[in-house]
Order: sequence, then C-alpha cells, then structure tokens
Amino acid sequence: MNVMGIIFANDAKLGALTDMRTMASLPYGGRYRQVDFALSNLASAGVRHVGLITRQNYQSLINHVGSGEEWGLELEEGGLEYITPYAASTVDNYRGKLESIYTALPILEKGDEDLVVMIDAAVLCNIDLKKVLRAHVESGRDITVVAKDGICNGKRQLDLAVKLDAGGEIADLAVDYCAPKDYLAGMDIYVLSKPWLMAQVREHIAHNLYHMDRDLVLNLWQKGDITVNVYPFDGVALFTETAEEYFQNSLALIQKEVRHDLFVGNHPVYTKVRDRVPCYYGADSEIKDCIIADGCVLKGKAENCIIFRQVTLDKDAEVEHCVIMNDTVIGEGAKLKYVILDKDVTVRPGTKLIGTATTPIIIKRGDTV
Repeated sequence: MNVMGIIFANDAKLGALTDMRTMASLPYGGRYRQVDFALSNLASAGVRHVGLITRQNYQSLINHVGSGEEWGLELEEGGLEYITPYAASTVDNYRGKLESIYTALPILEKGDEDLVVMIDAAVLCNIDLKKVLRAHVESGRDITVVAKDGICNGKRQLDLAVKLDAGGEIADLAVDYCAPKDYLAGMDIYVLSKPWLMAQVREHIAHNLYHMDRDLVLNLWQKGDITVNVYPFDGVALFTETAEEYFQNSLALIQKEVRHDLFVGNHPVYTKVRDRVPCYYGADSEIKDCIIADGCVLKGKAENCIIFRQVTLDKDAEVEHCVIMNDTVIGEGAKLKYVILDKDVTVRPGTKLIGTATTPIIIKRGDTV
C-alpha cells in the first residue's frame, strides 16, 4: 500500500499562544510539540512521504521539525515537504482545507502514491493508522472518516459530527453542529484516493468551494455522489481549538491513563532531541503531581503543573495548576495559579497571578510581569 501523508499545521488563533507560531508548533507535555503526534502516527504506519501545510508563522515549526530526521522522513524517497503559501488567496488564512490542498497539487502530482492520509495538528491522539488504512481498503468506500465518541455533548460545536445506526452505517452527517451525545466527533483524519482527491479539489475550487467537511464530505454524501466509511477510534483524543482547551489538555497529562494512552498506546511519540542536565531539586522544594522536563532548577513548591525544560522556580515561589514553558524564571515568593507562561517569561519576586480553570491567565513569550 503506497500512502502519502498530509498534515495541516492549523493556523487557528489561540491568542498570545499562536501569535508567532502555528497550532502544530505549540509546545505540549514538557518537551513535545503538537505536530509530533501527527508525524509519529504517520511514521509508525510506514508513511515516508509527508506534506506539511501551513500558511503563516511557520518558522518555529520548521525549526522544530527540520528535515524530519527524528521521524525517519529524511531516509526515504519523498521525505518531508513543507507546503507554504503560493496560492492566490488574498486572506491571511486558508479559507478551508480544500484551498490549502490546492496549493499542494504540484507536490501531490509528482508522487505515485495511491492513497492520502490527512491529519490536523489540532487533534492529539496515538492512533494505529495501519488499521485505519486496512479498514478503508476493505470498506471499498470513497473516503474514511475517523471519529470519536464521548466528545459530543450538545454544547461543543464540531467541524463534523457523525451519527451511526444500529448496523454501523451513517444515519446523519452534520457540520458546525453542537451534536448531542449519540453522535461521534470527526477527528479531522481522512483516508482517500489521491487521484480522486486531486480531481475533487480542482472541481471544488473551480466552483468557489473550499471546505473539506461541508463542501466535499457532507455535500457529496447528501447527493449520494460518494460513499463514506467511519472508523470509530477508542483511544484518547484531545481537541485543541481554544486556549482554554489547550490548558485543559495539557493538565490532562497528569492523569496516568491519559499519559499512558497518548505516549505509550500504539507506538512511541517522537520529537526533536534536546537533552539537558538533570533537574535540581532544592532542599525545601515540594513537588506534587507534576510533569517536569530536564534542566529545571526547582526550589519552591509546584502542584498539578506541566513544567518544560530549564525552568527556574525560586525559593518560596508557589505554582499550582500551571503550564510553564521553556526558560521561564519565577522569582522568589511569587504565587501563580491557573496560569500559562510562554517561553522566556520572567515573573518578578512576590508577583501574584490567579486565573481560573476555565479562563487561565496567559503571559506571552518573553514578557516580564
């Protein structure tokens, strides 16, 4: 089976967290980036030709992924290709996935792959794509959609929601819909024929249609022009569409079952190697239920936090329910609760920052507070 992967870096806006980076390069879990999950899923399925689509703020992403060596993408013909903007769109973001794929057509045309797997970096999961590919081929359908139960709650608006009947066939498809609990949430993972995809992209763009979910999947399914297979995913899937969801998804790693599923699950998750010295724990430090990367100097108290590399937590400083990124310094006596500190932040001694679980305070990269 000859397969190409396409990763959407996702230029969604999460306030200060994505002012200078894409969703794909958003730091996660102490030493990873969100794109690591999509790359590892593809690499573990033997996909060695991957296109990474992004429109803006992609320097951080390129710096992290590089040639794709950590995922074995520099070893095979095809390898990793960055698909940066050269389309005619006059807007800052792509108007939809079909438009972004349209910019990638020259790259798709030169490969000889039969199938394409498309993944969005906004959804974190550890999925066995070999099983998904087999299920797609065996189904004989035009497109396979990976979907997850337990996400729909009647309040959260989903890009794509799917309802199955008793026989596992699609009873309903809906887009931009606050689906009730008996629906599955589309995970923005698709498998389809590459020649068919290229033909559909050209046809849809020519008719001013840009959206994968609404214009291609839903519209053609309703007309009876395509057949859709649904692959239910039973592992952990974390959807990141807002800063609050990023915060909640980060702290979810403190739960052993979530951490095990995401990082051990079906295969390892690879990332760019940046080894540092071991952490230093001061004599009076108190660390409880935290994920801590290497290179940190911890003299204060931390509870239920995600702490990235080379963070300094000074004496008598206290942090609780916080996400603290690389090279941040938290001064003596500072007290933080429900806070996201981006890279290179300096928190002055005695500073107090108190957010809430649903509205964390975000301090942007390089700031001093």
